[in-house]
Amino acid sequence: MKVSDTRLPGIKLLEPSVFSDHRGFFMESYNEAVANANGIAFKFIQDNHSLSVEAGVLRGMHYQLNPKAQTKLVRVTAGAIYDVVVDIRHGSPTFGQWQGFILSAANKRQLLVPQGFAHGFCTLVPNSEVQYKVDSLYSPENDRGILWNDPALSIDWPTSNPILSEKDTKHPILADAEINFIYEG
Repeated sequence: MKVSDTRLPGIKLLEPSVFSDHRGFFMESYNEAVANANGIAFKFIQDNHSLSVEAGVLRGMHYQLNPKAQTKLVRVTAGAIYDVVVDIRHGSPTFGQWQGFILSAANKRQLLVPQGFAHGFCTLVPNSEVQYKVDSLYSPENDRGILWNDPALSIDWPTSNPILSEKDTKHPILADAEINFIYEG
C-alpha cells in the first residue's frame, strides 16, 4: 500500500496494492500493521456504508465536536465521488483551507480524514457507495457541520445545484460554526 501525505497536514491518501487477473482482483482494504507503519494508528470501531442513487448528491460538510470527534477512513466501493476536507483546527497554518480528491471503485483510493477536519462528498455518478471506518461512535449531541457552499471557503464542487438533505442546507458558514479543535503542530 502506498500512503501519501497531502498539502493539508494529517490528511493522507492511501492507494492499495491491487492484484488483478482474468477472474477480477484482490486487495487488502485495511491492514493495521501497514497502517501503523505509515503513521495511521487509530482504533477504528465502526464501519459505515452509504448509497447515493443519483449523481450530484452532496453529503457534508460534517464533523463531530470533541470529545466525540471522529477520524474517518473513506473509500468508494461502487461509483465515484469528489471527496472534500476542510481544516477546522484553530491555530493551524491551513485553517479554513480545503482539498478535494476523486475516490472511485476504479481507483480504489482511500482517504484518511483525522479529527479536526470537516468532511463531505459529492457523487459523480449514479449508485455510488461510500464506506468508511470511524474511531468514535456517532454522537447526535456533538454532530455539527459547515455550509457546503460557504463563500469564504469557495469549494470547487462538481455541481452548482446539488441534491442535499434538509440538514445539510442549514449548516452555518465556517465563521459562525461551533468548533473546538486546536492545532497541535
